[in-house]
Amino acid sequence: MILEAALGLASHMGLEGLSIGALADVTGMSKSGVFAHFGSREELQISVIREYHARFEEEVFYPALTEERGLPRLRELFERWVKRVSVEVDSGCIYISGAVEFDDRPGPVRDALASMVQTWHSALERAIRLAIDEGHLAPDADPMQMLFEVHGFILALHHDARFMRNPGALDRARKGFERLVQHFATPAGLASSPNLFPSTSAGALR
Repeated sequence: MILEAALGLASHMGLEGLSIGALADVTGMSKSGVFAHFGSREELQISVIREYHARFEEEVFYPALTEERGLPRLRELFERWVKRVSVEVDSGCIYISGAVEFDDRPGPVRDALASMVQTWHSALERAIRLAIDEGHLAPDADPMQMLFEVHGFILALHHDARFMRNPGALDRARKGFERLVQHFATPAGLASSPNLFPSTSAGALR
């Protein structure tokens, strides 16, 4: 219950807006009672980051593992990530907002956040490499470059949907991903996973 309230506060106010006192007010607990659970504001922030990451994995990562290795799984990972961001438009993504808050502030909170983001990026990189191993993506596809671009689509989606309130942001993110995939996809890869935009030819996307 306490972590649920802390996540809500962090999503709307940022990790920096999260404090023992603010959480005590929201939960109706005493400051000493909240402090007893976490010991410090820093530990509270780290606990929220870990809880956010656990929920992210439950919603995005683990369900995608039921898809076949290769492009089907990679597409499912991206689509679930997009849906997660779309739900967070009104609240905010702790990965993204936290990076802005702590990008130049070394310490345990930044380390915890960076570790969680790196864990997710490593999972995506593995999915891309598996798609290459399965023959769904060309051998010369660069996993790190693809990861960089895929992450860029998510950052642009978050910016345009949350800040600019652009109603076309979701479609643009999906089209950008599909263009990237089809640039490197082999015939076997295209056959393994349906195009997100069946009416758009690969040639037209290039």
